[in-house]
Amino acid sequence: MIKVFIYDDNLARRESLVALLELTDHLSFVGSAANCANVEVEMEAARPDVVLMDIEMPEADGIEGVKRIKLKFPEIKVIMQTVYEDSDKIFNALKNGAEGYILKKANIQSIIDSITEVYNGGAFMTPSVALKVMNFLKQPAEKDERMDRLSPRETEVLKFLSDGNSYKMIADKMQISYSTVNNHIKKIYEKLQVHSLGEAVSIALKNKVS
Repeated sequence: MIKVFIYDDNLARRESLVALLELTDHLSFVGSAANCANVEVEMEAARPDVVLMDIEMPEADGIEGVKRIKLKFPEIKVIMQTVYEDSDKIFNALKNGAEGYILKKANIQSIIDSITEVYNGGAFMTPSVALKVMNFLKQPAEKDERMDRLSPRETEVLKFLSDGNSYKMIADKMQISYSTVNNHIKKIYEKLQVHSLGEAVSIALKNKVS
């Protein structure tokens, strides 16, 4: 059972997401809030596996929320939700550790898939957001010297992660075991000096890993 916490300042939206979670066998609703003002207390009490995080909220928004969650609870996965396809917000969210980014207009199955995917170690982006990522890749980039520390195999794993593949999908594509993928990712985290999938993917995107 995947435990999910919801942040959204729209009550009707929160209630619809709660209903979705309660009707999905492998998902469990563990709490919700209208903003991230008390995010540390709420995460400590609910201990979710995945957070569905609205970006635009009063007092403390979703970018602030993911930053504070990852600082104290790096094991909690965060999926950003927004009505905007804003490139700056997408990469701010990834930079601060978010594992997924979906639009609020995404269908029910996409929301369920995004929760399941990030829980299982993958990254998730709806197609329109992925297009924003592709456009970002066309921009000139500054070389991050940390990328030079990665072996060719680790760089390949990072590329697959950046494309939204789960650990299992990477294992299948590279014809290696799941545990080997996991070991590569641990080394990637160490060499890039990051603590989350979102941070690693953000560095990969900025350096146009391909």
